[in-house]
Amino acid sequence: MSLTGRRLLTSCGGPSLYPIDVLVRVRHDDQRGILEFHASTVPTGSGNVTASTPRKAPLAVSFSPADLPPIVSALRAAGCVFAEDEAQLLASSARTPAELTAMVERRVAGLPLEHVVGWAEFCGLRVSVPPGVFVPRRRTEFLARTAITLGWQAARPGEPLVVLDLCCGAGAVGAAVAAALDPAELHAADVDPAAVRCARRNVAAAGGQVYEGDLYEPIPRGLRGRVGILTANVPYIPTGEIALLPAEARLHEPRVALDGGGDGLDLLRRVAAGAPRWLAPGGSLLSEVSERQAPHAVAAFAAHGLIARVTSSRDLNATVVVGTRRGDGRPRPGA
Repeated sequence: MSLTGRRLLTSCGGPSLYPIDVLVRVRHDDQRGILEFHASTVPTGSGNVTASTPRKAPLAVSFSPADLPPIVSALRAAGCVFAEDEAQLLASSARTPAELTAMVERRVAGLPLEHVVGWAEFCGLRVSVPPGVFVPRRRTEFLARTAITLGWQAARPGEPLVVLDLCCGAGAVGAAVAAALDPAELHAADVDPAAVRCARRNVAAAGGQVYEGDLYEPIPRGLRGRVGILTANVPYIPTGEIALLPAEARLHEPRVALDGGGDGLDLLRRVAAGAPRWLAPGGSLLSEVSERQAPHAVAAFAAHGLIARVTSSRDLNATVVVGTRRGDGRPRPGA
């Protein structure tokens, strides 16, 4: 089973222990797997799970890869909705019974499954995701695929398309886009040193370069006016809603990858302001937002001279705002 395919639907060890019937009905309207709800507790089969639910103690048993039922029971008791799938994945990933036992303990304690096994699937790629690095979400595959489609349209035969991936995290979006557009000249950046180290591993196959710093600040100036595709999966959860995040994200992923400021669009506005200087004529900026944020994101893009539109995927519950630089080379407002 795809790790990211089930990530939006399951969690264990924290306040997101939703039963499956609730999970498939709840509306995912915000980034990074946040589940909108309007109550402080959610009833499950074993009672109410609240934000104060204690972390699980170390398990007093050991597990064998050949004996899945005890693993399934431990995961199910911790609230993992897809316990059978997770048990199989953990058993196939562990090299020894001791390693498997440690992995089950970490998962039961609430560590994201991707951090436990060390990778996530994204657009058919296996992306390295060590603990402490933001886990790429399945919904963000829509951002990558939209960028790939635009890249195909903008590419010139025999000429690598320049791709810039800001707020790159593990580098999943850039790696997927560059792999599909090959040849492509990939550059990426993130402010988090751990994410930069991780992304460098994940984009190595594409020959990508990853820089550490704030948005455009570390990007080589020689790329100005040359970028054909600019992806920016900026954090867009409003600061006041961080407390509503599932424990997997709130406790185990860097806040800098989650917190988008007062209305969630602080970083997006900064990206939009700088984009006209970096985009080639006809080049496009793409950012993922929530459905309710889309009109404000469009206004931010348009304020800096980009031709903005919204595209969405009902299947992935994903919303992407696309802003394209005019192809006539005229100066844009705010550039």
